[in-house]
Amino acid sequence: MTLLSIAPLTREAFAPFGEVITLEGAQHFPINSGTTERFHALAQVDAFEQNGQPIISLFRGQPRPLPLAITVMERHPLGSQAFVPLASIETDEYLIVVAPPGEFQAQHMQAFVARGFQGVSYARGVWHHPLIALHKASDFIVVDRSGPGNNCDEVALDGRFVLALN
Repeated sequence: MTLLSIAPLTREAFAPFGEVITLEGAQHFPINSGTTERFHALAQVDAFEQNGQPIISLFRGQPRPLPLAITVMERHPLGSQAFVPLASIETDEYLIVVAPPGEFQAQHMQAFVARGFQGVSYARGVWHHPLIALHKASDFIVVDRSGPGNNCDEVALDGRFVLALN
């Protein structure tokens, strides 16, 4: 068994895999006669390969018990995939497991804990584990690609890599 260490989610640490969607440090300005604050261009959408289109969905993740054996990783070769939690408190955490694009290599997996208000956008081709909600059923707005072509590759793992909170 190999225990994956779990790091805090930061823009810098996650940059090789995509973008962190957070208000911290984001460009923002007032709109609508000053009644609304716009946090602008928090992430890019990459969905147009092979005539794809961006779509918006809602995913409801059930909490997963820890420790959690990693038995599958997936990637989307034709577009990015963004997860934005519908949570506003920091303690509504969820976990992220990623590996670089290209040939999957388990030894390069990294794990992050996201605070409840942080989202992520996986870059095209980045390997990632399916949604890992922690403490309760959790809703996420998901922006990804719909259209022709195979946009989901999966690799089965033997479960020797395990996630556990410290």
